[in-house]
Amino acid sequence: MTSVTQAEIEKTVQAALLRHGAGAFASAEVARAVARAEAVGNRICGLYYLESYCLQLNSERVKGDVVPVVSTPRPATIVVDAQMGFAQPAFAYGLAPALDAARQFGVASLSISHAHTCTSLGYFTEQIAQAGLMAIGFTNASPIVAPPSGKSRVIGTNPIAFSVPDGAGGVAMHVDQSTTTVALGKITMAKAAGEKIPLGWALDANGEPTTDPEAALAGTLVSMGGYKGWGFGLMAELMAAGMAGGVLSHDVKPLKAPQGPPHDLGQYYLLIDPSTSSVFVERLDALRAFVSVDEGGRMPGQNRVLADPVKVDPVAWSQALELAAQS
Repeated sequence: MTSVTQAEIEKTVQAALLRHGAGAFASAEVARAVARAEAVGNRICGLYYLESYCLQLNSERVKGDVVPVVSTPRPATIVVDAQMGFAQPAFAYGLAPALDAARQFGVASLSISHAHTCTSLGYFTEQIAQAGLMAIGFTNASPIVAPPSGKSRVIGTNPIAFSVPDGAGGVAMHVDQSTTTVALGKITMAKAAGEKIPLGWALDANGEPTTDPEAALAGTLVSMGGYKGWGFGLMAELMAAGMAGGVLSHDVKPLKAPQGPPHDLGQYYLLIDPSTSSVFVERLDALRAFVSVDEGGRMPGQNRVLADPVKVDPVAWSQALELAAQS
């Protein structure tokens, strides 16, 4: 592994995006998200995506120089049209008005429409929690999941994220997960490394369990907990496509393909002000105490460490430097 600082990652990623046609604000927001993903060890949402960002900027599968458009069709409903650009700058445009609305009305929604993949959904809900509000986020992706007992791809890995503030500018609980047993990136990384995958992650094209990542990519991923995960995946689908106005997973081409139509995805967030409940802090503190009774017990997302410097994949870092150096 190669050791680099978060600042180096951010600077290099921003330079690469700028050189491939992204605007200054968009490139800065995406670079910040990539550096954060690497710092928390979420490599499949970090440098792993940079080459596809650059190639898709070249092909205009993602628009790098558009300005998101914010509207408020109802007082507690914030809508941001990403204009087929990156999700990160669109979220940045909508965050402040969404926070204001949630503080005023107790609950507000923030929807991002016509956006590129947001990669780590929890990156966004965490920002809401750091501002003192609870956040639930939903998005969808290219189809790779079939209904239980089926073989036809219908929905994506469809992540759900949930972040809770600790009342001091930090996060008391943080969940960010796909509704499949594993994220798709785990499969593609195993294929690239020439490794097998565990049984229970995926099915081949015939609907049979497989340990071959290539067969998995030609087949489907397994919903976590069977019907339970399938239900959560459908919920995320309706929130992202139905409420945020993105396309259905069925109509999304592979996210990293250099050519093709824009992702046109949606991300949907609910912002909740915990101060509307007089007992929220008391209940949160009690719950955290109960969770920690047994050794090793912790709330999800606790004890995370932001590495700096960061240990990054040397191949991915070398590629990032090359992309940043291209004229």
